[in-house]
Order: sequence, then C-alpha cells, then structure tokens
Amino acid sequence: MLAEGVDYLPKLRKLALSAKITGPKIHDARIDALCLHHGIKELWSADRDFTAFPPLRIKNPLIQ
Repeated sequence: MLAEGVDYLPKLRKLALSAKITGPKIHDARIDALCLHHGIKELWSADRDFTAFPPLRIKNPLIQ
C-alpha cells in the first residue's frame, strides 16, 4: 500500500494544474502523484486517462 507523505500534496497540485484536470479525473492524478512520490516510474494500466500526466510512463498490459 502506498500512502501520502510530506511532499505528496505539492506533487498532486502540480499534476492537476499542469494537466488542467477537473472533476473525477483528480483520482487519476492522485494515483499518479502517489506513484511519483514513491519513486515509481511506470504504471501498468489500460486506462488512457493516465497519459495526461507525463512524468509517469504508462504501459498497457493488454497490448504487447
């Protein structure tokens, strides 16, 4: 389980503002910020919404 830390909220704010997201997409930004906060560089997901947050690489495990 990943948890928020001291630098988490500034990362979330930066991601949300740079991607100009609103509404429910904030949950995707939250996951992205948590990954970056913990040094994760690649997220496996079939959800295309994560491509709005560039520092994290997204890999679709359903496509080879």
